[in-house]
Amino acid sequence: MVTLNVNGVRREVKAPDDTPLLYVLRNDLELIGPQFGCGLAQCGACSVLIDGKEARSCVTPVASVANQEIITLEGLPARWAKQKGLSGAEAKNTLHPVQQAWIEEQTPQCGFCQNGMMIKATELLESNPKPTLAQIKEAFTTSGPSPNLCRCGTYVAIIEAVQHAATIMAKGR
Repeated sequence: MVTLNVNGVRREVKAPDDTPLLYVLRNDLELIGPQFGCGLAQCGACSVLIDGKEARSCVTPVASVANQEIITLEGLPARWAKQKGLSGAEAKNTLHPVQQAWIEEQTPQCGFCQNGMMIKATELLESNPKPTLAQIKEAFTTSGPSPNLCRCGTYVAIIEAVQHAATIMAKGR
């Protein structure tokens, strides 16, 4: 039995210690944000935030993150609401600025990589609220375990969405 703190909720899961976190998130907790892409931590589709840092859940043993804060795509709105001190009622109708920017910019094509892209964008913007174009490119290519890959090639739209999210976050919406 492993205790996980996922999106602010403590959950007990029965899984062998070496089970990839991705499998527990999708199969046991029925969260569909993190995707199975490559299974080798090389594409980013499975990314989650663990204690505020991007991690590839396909290679992260579930036991290694027991009692740490795990945030999936589904948990981003509550994370933003908590950071902004919003009430419970306000939080229910709130998207994270990264999600809002992705929608407003109509960023995804197939959408498969977007979970990892939004998780990485959140990590970047929480540590650097006004990233330059070079810093955005670096975040998605050389700052993690491997580049975040988009099979559709929507990198320009992703960069524009990150810039838009930075603007939204600066306004505090």
